[in-house]
Amino acid sequence: MKIANIMSRDVHFIGPDTTLREAASKMKEIDCGALPVAERDKLIGMLTDRDIVIRGIAAGKGPDAKVRDAMSREIKYCYEDEDVQHVAENMAELQIRRLPVMSRDKRLIGFVSLSDISRGSLPQTARALHGISKPGGQHNQSRAA
Repeated sequence: MKIANIMSRDVHFIGPDTTLREAASKMKEIDCGALPVAERDKLIGMLTDRDIVIRGIAAGKGPDAKVRDAMSREIKYCYEDEDVQHVAENMAELQIRRLPVMSRDKRLIGFVSLSDISRGSLPQTARALHGISKPGGQHNQSRAA
């Protein structure tokens, strides 16, 4: 099965100069935990609810700090035509719960989450969850941003 068959196509962007308060309000409004950050039609980062807490509040930044001050700049993604099993393995290895989905011409067209994968095959979900839930990893928030 391909990622295009299970991903969410409802994508909302925010800009890097959006405040953390506005970003958190947008997350609440659309009931999500991550937003892509775009500037001049280019994906430049991701902001998660955890980024707001760890890189924002815990680092002493207030609600009027800019998204660019808390976002993750290293963007991991997958392509819409990749196999679900391959993407689940990558998510486990990278220890991430959601990935932007790109078309082959590098346009953001959706998101795939562990929840989306869980509706597929149980073994894929179990392997991904096992890898994602290990402590540490390259996206460990206690490392310097």
